[in-house]
Amino acid sequence: MAHRFEEIKPSHPVSKEEVEVMIAAAIRQHNHNASILSMILGTIVLALFLDGLLRLLGIVPPFMGIDIDIIKDIVERIR
Repeated sequence: MAHRFEEIKPSHPVSKEEVEVMIAAAIRQHNHNASILSMILGTIVLALFLDGLLRLLGIVPPFMGIDIDIIKDIVERIR
């Protein structure tokens, strides 16, 4: 069994410039993937926040019988 590093060894020595290009490409790919993931998570969090706000204001009906509508209470206290 050959040593595994012999199997993946490049055919020529990698220069410093090639290494810097590879590192820059890896960082660029990482930033791209992280940006997409952040956009997806941000959209989900914003949607859940909006859902909670609309339920709090009574625009969206209660879920599973849990009523958090505060508008009725505010109107009753004002009267």
